[in-house]
Amino acid sequence: MSLSLRSFAFAAVALPLALTAVPSFSQASEKGNPEASRIVAIGGTVTEVLYALGAGDRVIARDSTSSYPVEVLAKPDVGYMRALSSEGILSQKPDLILSEDGAGPADVIGIFKASEVPMVIIDTPPRADAISRKIEDIGAAVGLSEKAKALADDVEAGLAALKSDVAAVSTKKRVLFVLSTAGGRIMAAGKDTEAGAIIELAGGVNAAADVTGYKPLSDEAVISAAPDVVLTMQRGDHAATADEIFALPAFQSTPAASSRALISMDGLYLIGFGPRTPAAGRELASQLYPEVVKP
Repeated sequence: MSLSLRSFAFAAVALPLALTAVPSFSQASEKGNPEASRIVAIGGTVTEVLYALGAGDRVIARDSTSSYPVEVLAKPDVGYMRALSSEGILSQKPDLILSEDGAGPADVIGIFKASEVPMVIIDTPPRADAISRKIEDIGAAVGLSEKAKALADDVEAGLAALKSDVAAVSTKKRVLFVLSTAGGRIMAAGKDTEAGAIIELAGGVNAAADVTGYKPLSDEAVISAAPDVVLTMQRGDHAATADEIFALPAFQSTPAASSRALISMDGLYLIGFGPRTPAAGRELASQLYPEVVKP
């Protein structure tokens, strides 16, 4: 997943910011283990899909970005998906390691691939139209293709309904996703990010679309972006209140500050791009355009 925003901060539910990326390959080129009963799930969306397919009892351990559903928190935590330990995972005696792309470091992934334990890495591009393939790849890896197809169809129907409703929005709002404001430095989401994609899915305009990935913005860039709404995550280091956001000089002259327009949502829900994405997109749209889109 591009940069999974830590302890739960969906650690950047996909923040491709600072860790070595690992080349990804899809389940389509891997056999997986349809009979696996000891699965180590790496990546919050992979874990969420496994539970949605009824395979939660087959998950024996998960990474720290896997926070949904709540019962998964009782499973052993093997660490942050971008800083994995081969010993910690292999000591769980898994018969399948199922991971989102972007897991690392690269040498640890190499150890997994060289081991006798099947490993499948699921491609997770930050696009709504890739969710179905993601779900079906996960289902195929664990022998649940029929259930995965049904779940993927439900997701597609939800996305189509949201697209239809959002089409009725006449004036789109500019939304700036703020990952963090540590030290007064504003880290925002540009294009090719999950955050940018969910903004567009909800009928908004990504106010930082001139940059790519998650990047720090100068005060001048924030002012120029002129967001009508600021979007943040609710947990961990990424959480911020309206008072904190709009006290920053960069935001004080923006349209968002005049109405104190701040929306905060759970990170994995908001930018996980999994089974709950149609609901997350609708919730965001209903807050952006309450007169047009209903929860």
